[in-house]
Amino acid sequence: MRVRAAEARRAAVLGSPIAHSLSPVLHRAAYRELGLDGWSYDRFEVDEEALPGFLEELGGEWAGLSLTMPLKRAVIPLLDGISATAASVEAVNTVVLTDDGRRVGDNTDIPGMVAALREHGIEQVESAAVLGAGATASSALAALARVCTGEVVAYVRSAERAAEMRQWGERLDVTVRTADWADAEQALRAPLVIATTPAGTTDALAAAVPERPATLFDVLYDPWPTGLAARWSAYGGAVVGGLDLLVHQAVLQVEQMTGRSPAPLAAMRKAGEHALARR
Repeated sequence: MRVRAAEARRAAVLGSPIAHSLSPVLHRAAYRELGLDGWSYDRFEVDEEALPGFLEELGGEWAGLSLTMPLKRAVIPLLDGISATAASVEAVNTVVLTDDGRRVGDNTDIPGMVAALREHGIEQVESAAVLGAGATASSALAALARVCTGEVVAYVRSAERAAEMRQWGERLDVTVRTADWADAEQALRAPLVIATTPAGTTDALAAAVPERPATLFDVLYDPWPTGLAARWSAYGGAVVGGLDLLVHQAVLQVEQMTGRSPAPLAAMRKAGEHALARR
């Protein structure tokens, strides 16, 4: 592997806004557990306009970058190559900087989603529902391509979004049917519901949670629990949260950037839980 753990190396998360990011907490916890005393991980407020200049200024001590919005697609033309996973959704959340000066992009959100589901015992479902149609929804479809054997119903607010989700379905080889957001309560009866919407969007659905819900994957982690997740748990349903996703995708990032495997998932989750409890 290209990294040399004894050397001082740098990594960081970029995005705008970025102050809320838990990534430094998770990655630093991993470095402590792995004994990577010379490694540091920071956060930088970087938008699409500033990204090219930021990348050009990186020195040889840099090992990798985590990317959040609005950079996941903006970074692609600035890279030397991207993985098939990243290409499938046209989104990069991980950049590994190699010793020979190359910038290689990947997407750990997708396998992170799959890993989070498997940790909760979800290996395969016959059908699923997706709430929302943004960038995270396309990653959800890519994850469902690996775990869902049947139809996925996407609940969206506009005809344009509906068309986009059907296009992503075709591209990812997932059978996608779209439905109007006004009927989103119907989604809650699916074997697996993935909520990809911003904070507060699904609160109105909490009252419609069925008496015996199956599994909810809510990608939010702050605030937590969401109204929907709280009601879901109260009714005995299984809940996979945004922290689960964040930790699993960060584990993969740490492994790629440091060359160390396995990354310490338990320590990273504990650090994330502690940080959230203090907010």
